Order: sequence, then C-alpha cells, then structure tokens
Amino acid sequence: MPNTPLLVFDIETVPDVATGKRLYPDIRALPDDDALTALIALRHAEAGNDFMRLPLHKVACLSFLWFDQGSFNLKSLTLNEHSEDEILRIFLRAFAKKPTLISWNGAGFDLPVLLYRMTHHRLNAAALTNAGFKQNDYLNRYSEKHIDVMDRFTFGAWGNKQKLDTIASLCGFAGKGDVDGSQVVPMVQRGEWDKLANYCESDVLNTWLIYLRWLSVNGKITHDDESALIAHTYDFIGRLTDDDGNLRHQRFLDAWEL
Repeated sequence: MPNTPLLVFDIETVPDVATGKRLYPDIRALPDDDALTALIALRHAEAGNDFMRLPLHKVACLSFLWFDQGSFNLKSLTLNEHSEDEILRIFLRAFAKKPTLISWNGAGFDLPVLLYRMTHHRLNAAALTNAGFKQNDYLNRYSEKHIDVMDRFTFGAWGNKQKLDTIASLCGFAGKGDVDGSQVVPMVQRGEWDKLANYCESDVLNTWLIYLRWLSVNGKITHDDESALIAHTYDFIGRLTDDDGNLRHQRFLDAWEL
C-alpha cells in the first residue's frame, strides 16, 4: 500500500484581470468583463492562444483527495464560497501533516501558479517551500514528496507530455467527459460552481487512479493491492451525493470501465 497521508490535487483557473490591468495600462479603465476580453485578445496576439502566463492565473477552484490509512476525503474550494486568499490558506494548512503530493502536471502548472498566488496575497508558504532535505522538498522535481505523475511517465521530456484524459482513457478510467479547460471561464461567468467543482474533482480522481496504476507498473504495490484500492475508490465515489441526494459523480462511474 502507498505511504500515507496522500494529497491528490488539481486547480482550475481564470485570468487575473486585476493584475492584467496593471500590466497592460491600455485596458486599465475598462470594466472587468471588457478587460477580460481584451486580456484574452492580447494573449492571443502574444502567443497565438489564450493560455495566460502563469502569474496571470487566478485560482477559481482547488479540489483535493485526501487519503490516509485507507480513508478518503474529497473536497473542493471555489471562489463561490471562499476568497482566493482563503482557498490558499486552507491548502497550506494541509501541510501540517506533511502529506505526499500527487498531481498531473503539478510541477509545470499547479504548484507554480499556487506559489505565484501565495506571493500575490503575501502568504507564508514556508510549509510548501522550506520542506528541508532535497528528498523531502515539495518543489524539487526529483523529490518523493511530490509525485507529478505526468512527469514520471514522460521521464521529464517535455515533448513526451500527455494529457490526463489520454492516459485515463488508456487505463480504462473515466477521463474528462464532455468538459475541458476551455469551458472554465464560461462556467465561472455563468456561476456554474457545482459543475466546475465536479470537473475539477474528476481530474483529481483520474490522477489518483493513474497514480495507483503507476505504482503497480513500477512494482511499488502488487496487482492485488491496486485492484483492492481501485475497488475501494469505486465504492467511495459511489457513496458521494449532492445536496439533492443524487450521485455526485454518476458520469464518472458510468464511464469507468471497471
């Protein structure tokens, strides 16, 4: 069985319009909605796409799966219920128990963005940045305290980078379904916070399942261990309900080739 506690996490982001206005004086006087449109257009002109530079991402949702001694806890923090500052503070509190972080492209995106946002809010991030010895350093690419599963599969070669949805499908897991990252900003604009959290949580669940497969492939757990943990995960997801009593991740369960 994997050493615990484990913290599997993922973030969804929107452009940081306030910082964008400071960076681009020509859009400073615009209303936020117009400034967002202008900021996206500027990024297209710079890079040919609307993927913002990492410091211009604002956390709209942070989802995490906490696994410790056989027990699961799946939770999402969104801007609908928390300020970004609060989301980051709650995330940092988790480091008191010194979990092992599990992510997909966390070293390339999630952790740098989170660190930039902590810098923006002047938060004490020592629990994340000052872990001590190199092998226990969350920010060290080769540390065992942060397993970026995508990076482990690619051997650190950027050209081998694969999408989470691709590897989830390869393994017979549920994948992302009909939602992708390009829909995050529209979901936030429409106030579809439950849909956003569900999407972010599905990424976390796929990352967890792929991590288990990676452990099995590398001989760190047995095939029977993997099967038992997968069955345990399936049972856990099958007991998660929303406020109306409906299964929270019905689509995920339906698409999962168990």
